[in-house]
Amino acid sequence: MSVHRGLLLLVFLLHVAVMVRALLVEGRDPYARLAWVLALALFPIGGVIGYAMFGEPWMSGRFRRQANRAYRRLENLPIAGPSEAPLRDLPDHFIGPFRTCERLSQSAATDGNVVALMADSDAAITQLVADIEAAHDTIHISFYIWLDDTNGLKVIDAVCAAARRGITCRIVADAIGSRAMIGSSHWAAMHRAGAKLCASLSAPLGFGSIAAHRLDLRNHRKIVVIDNIITYCGSQNCADPAFLIKARFAPWVDIMLRLTGPIAVQNQLIFASAWAVETGEDLAPWLRTVTCPQGDGDVLAVAFGTGPLSPRGAMSGAFVSLLYAAKRAVVISTPYFVPDPPLFAAIIACARRGVETSLILPKSNDSRAIGAISRALYPQMIAAGVRIFEYSGGLLHAKTLVADGEVSLIGSANMDRRSLELNFENNILLHSKALAAQIGGRQAVYLAASNEITKDEIAAQSLVRELVQNVVAMASAIY
Repeated sequence: MSVHRGLLLLVFLLHVAVMVRALLVEGRDPYARLAWVLALALFPIGGVIGYAMFGEPWMSGRFRRQANRAYRRLENLPIAGPSEAPLRDLPDHFIGPFRTCERLSQSAATDGNVVALMADSDAAITQLVADIEAAHDTIHISFYIWLDDTNGLKVIDAVCAAARRGITCRIVADAIGSRAMIGSSHWAAMHRAGAKLCASLSAPLGFGSIAAHRLDLRNHRKIVVIDNIITYCGSQNCADPAFLIKARFAPWVDIMLRLTGPIAVQNQLIFASAWAVETGEDLAPWLRTVTCPQGDGDVLAVAFGTGPLSPRGAMSGAFVSLLYAAKRAVVISTPYFVPDPPLFAAIIACARRGVETSLILPKSNDSRAIGAISRALYPQMIAAGVRIFEYSGGLLHAKTLVADGEVSLIGSANMDRRSLELNFENNILLHSKALAAQIGGRQAVYLAASNEITKDEIAAQSLVRELVQNVVAMASAIY
């Protein structure tokens, strides 16, 4: 009996300790604290296990030390761009968002960039393959999901050919998102051809994972840099629009930009920092020999990476700063909408102060929980004046934000808790009325295939559906 009492006391003390830990984590918003305390109170054993696995975006001390060393080596490189950002032609109210993103980038915004909006996912891969085939020096690629479908194999074949002709190829794929590819003969073929490969954020199973990082913490970035001159940024994984692993939601509708000019070096720094952390190869000596390209375009841009090692709220802050800067109109598309309180408040505030605010989400979401959480937020947004559209032409995967028809934010980050707090992401903030018009045109295509959600539709939904959505939404703070 005394042994049983001792065990019960131990479990009780552990339970209390975890609840105290949930309350003391620095920077956590009150809603998340409350949600975790309730979960721990209602499900003591399951709650403790859940908190140990998913309560915090933890990474091992070893990983953090490696990251800090890598970041220090890459600081103050001459290729990072000019010391004074060329913001003189930027409207005053947009200087704040650019300064915010510069702080995250640790580089100044650069002008002179040339940006092309790819026609669709297949066109993006076709152009990427052509750029790989024309490479002279280096090819750096990082994708979250890489499939062995038509587009995926096109890129692999191009990388293999480039590596065989002596081009330095460094390839990153997320260990979970691309696990089938990493375990395939195609991945081995790139290695045999001479490419350097990294399965990003891999971790041993069982208790060995404690020495690494939270298992669902992922490298969600989509970065390509070729010869320090050409770079790609957007929402697209290395896959066909049919996206065979989730084909019933197809086509997956993405957006991808091809950029040339000094902005390529900023994406290079994002890639180099992650590469150094995970492989131990320090690219700083090589980068010191690289000359920052002088572009002949007219697009002002700053590229930045975020993740669990960034200041808390970094990605949310980038979204929020742009939303509060907008004066006339904001159009947003994102597949996953589970905003944190500051981001949700910024969207509401946009509409309330008279900014025409439109949000485009997929009608059919591959995550039913996220779809339910999003819909639970509809009534409050519609009441504030936000226009909400559900896209029915497939799974709208494009992450876009265009403000006042002149500033655009494009990249890998969704407006959900995973992108805002957990995953490694990369984005680019751009100022160009011409480019914003092109991206706005793409958003107009999304809108044309969408249905606007009205107050009447919200009022007509069943009480059961509303109950389910609201119950699921209660867990959004710990999602």
